[in-house]
Amino acid sequence: MMISCFFICVFAVLINKVFLQDTVDVEAVIGGSVLLPCSSTQHDHKLQDINVFWRHNGSSKSVCDITEGSHSQEKQDPEYKNRTETFPEEYKRGNFSIKLTDLTRTDAGKYICYITYSYELQTVRLIIMGV
Repeated sequence: MMISCFFICVFAVLINKVFLQDTVDVEAVIGGSVLLPCSSTQHDHKLQDINVFWRHNGSSKSVCDITEGSHSQEKQDPEYKNRTETFPEEYKRGNFSIKLTDLTRTDAGKYICYITYSYELQTVRLIIMGV
């Protein structure tokens, strides 16, 4: 219930703010790894103020959450357990990219990165190539 309330609140905020966003295309191969880019135009926030949420194909499944400046695996969907990596040394620079490993065909699709403190929403389309 808390998660659905969060997303309703987030999208209510997004409706009130206009975003012009481009989708970034990234290609990778089955079994490989890929860097999904996400960065903020605003920098120099306190780590405890940093909350970033990665979601796949519009679902509420957690791909990766960065809460209060730390990579949180507590609510991560089992599909992504032990397959995501973040770069904490980059958070203060506004870089919230993630590395996704052991790719499968089901990993293809759109990934949304939502940065709460700046209300930024970024989309990355992952294209999985056969091997």
